[in-house]
Amino acid sequence: MPARAFRFSVLNAEVVACVRCPRLTRWCQEIARDKRAAFSHEKYWGRPVPSFGDPEGRVLVVGLAPAAHGANRTGRMFTGDRSGDWLYRALHTAGFANQPDGRHAGDGLTLAGVYVTAAVRCAPPDNRPTTEEREACRPFLERELEAFADAPVIVALGGLAFNQVLRLLAARGLAVPRPRPKFSHGVEVDLGHTTLIGSYHPSQQNTFTGRLTEPMFDAIWERARRLSGT
Repeated sequence: MPARAFRFSVLNAEVVACVRCPRLTRWCQEIARDKRAAFSHEKYWGRPVPSFGDPEGRVLVVGLAPAAHGANRTGRMFTGDRSGDWLYRALHTAGFANQPDGRHAGDGLTLAGVYVTAAVRCAPPDNRPTTEEREACRPFLERELEAFADAPVIVALGGLAFNQVLRLLAARGLAVPRPRPKFSHGVEVDLGHTTLIGSYHPSQQNTFTGRLTEPMFDAIWERARRLSGT
């Protein structure tokens, strides 16, 4: 196993075993026990969700947190909900994924050139992790950002992920512009050898209202492909 892949396998094992946040641990287990009626026949993952994708990728994707009946059910980032449908369809269109959807962890989906993670690894109630929970998860993302220090592109899905990435990169000593850039769809932050791209999160709140359209989302990934040289 290549060194970076082994490094991530160790990190992901630590993520799955994590119980640092009692509220999130209880919530994930409750959702896995009670389930949604449409998935009552399935066994939920109900734990922190490991990252997913190509360990040698040149694009790091950072989301907010797993969805209660999405990744908390399937055990794979952005898998099993509408946000994941949008993400993997867009990645497939851009040539980063071998198929346009991800339904469950064993569906054959693979990513090339992209690694997908999140600022928080447990599904939070109302999709709102507390500041303390975000900070408890911080070391996992710090280690991934360190491992991807040579990646030319980071795509942050949503304002929370965007701001967290900027905080962690600034803490590592990167020359983050001051005043710190504000999140918006399509914003780009030049960090020297790395470009941070902000995108609206493909949540139902954004996609159902038309705040985020497929052409808008596809443009993010086409830009990421060009900047990454993949």
